[in-house]
Amino acid sequence: MMRVYLLNAVSNTIRRQCYSTKNVKKVTHCIFDMDGLLLDTEQVYKKMITQICAKYGHNYTEELMMKVLGGTEQRLSEILCKDLNLPITPKEFRDQLLEMGDTMLAGSPLLDGAERLIRHLHQTKVPFALATSSSARSVETKVAKYKELFSYFHHMVMGSTDKEVKFGKPHPDIFLVAAARFPDKPKPEKCLVFEDSPHGVTAGVSAGMQVVMVPDPHLDKRLTTHATIVLPTLAKFQPEIFGLPAFQ
Repeated sequence: MMRVYLLNAVSNTIRRQCYSTKNVKKVTHCIFDMDGLLLDTEQVYKKMITQICAKYGHNYTEELMMKVLGGTEQRLSEILCKDLNLPITPKEFRDQLLEMGDTMLAGSPLLDGAERLIRHLHQTKVPFALATSSSARSVETKVAKYKELFSYFHHMVMGSTDKEVKFGKPHPDIFLVAAARFPDKPKPEKCLVFEDSPHGVTAGVSAGMQVVMVPDPHLDKRLTTHATIVLPTLAKFQPEIFGLPAFQ
């Protein structure tokens, strides 16, 4: 029995670390989400939103969390104020969130594989950009500890404050804007998106791009099927699968 158990454990580990390369196409540019993908901030956001909701006698449920995951600060605030019938405006909700974030989001740790991949793409001269639903104020707080690393991004599109992003994820706007700001303006099919949320994956796919998804391990697997590939961490990404320079 012990031998069977060990074999199953090894098999499951291998399955989690591998992915199908069927229908994968070569790309030239990369576009990254930030929260929950590069930086470990999702639990901090959950704590902040839970505290705001609790102040007005409401719970921040898993259902609500899935509804707002990956969206802009404005959209998140609108949904929660409406669904919970909060006695404040969406702007007031967002202002509280931003104020809490100034301290609580500072120093958020990098997630597994993020720094290695960013440095590798920079060193091999693969163009890459950031496409986050966060505001410029929030991004500034989160990247302050990693200024050198984030300086490698060609540009950053911040959906909550960028006027060219008309609609947030799951709409494709943010990724199309990010692609258009590269000097050579690559076609969508030449861009590879990295995301952690189902809404973010939908946005990337709707933009006509391939998407590498690194979901929360507790996320329902049915919400990951629209991604090109699904990985447990960025550390398991193999660039050569998409025609990018391999790690040395």
